Amino acid sequence: MPVEYYLWLASILFGIGLLGVLTKRNALILMMSVELMLNAANLTFLAFARRSGDVAGHAIAFFVIAVAAAEAAVGLAVVIAIYRSRGAINVDEVRVLSE
Repeated sequence: MPVEYYLWLASILFGIGLLGVLTKRNALILMMSVELMLNAANLTFLAFARRSGDVAGHAIAFFVIAVAAAEAAVGLAVVIAIYRSRGAINVDEVRVLSE
């Protein structure tokens, strides 16, 4: 399968994630959209690694997966804490850091 197909799929996934970040106000949907964009970046790294035959793209993809897992764990903990204290996870209603 040509590498261009992977790049098109990655660009579509990144676009969907970017659209979710720009249009949605729910914190969980924002986190899922960011994860989608990170996975699109991983797909791009792996596509270029396949094209060049280098394993550096795989190493970067593993690093991005580790960062994404940490981001999901910390982000979910923050969302749960905000929900328990405020009762909502809408990012427009939560202005704790700006006050």
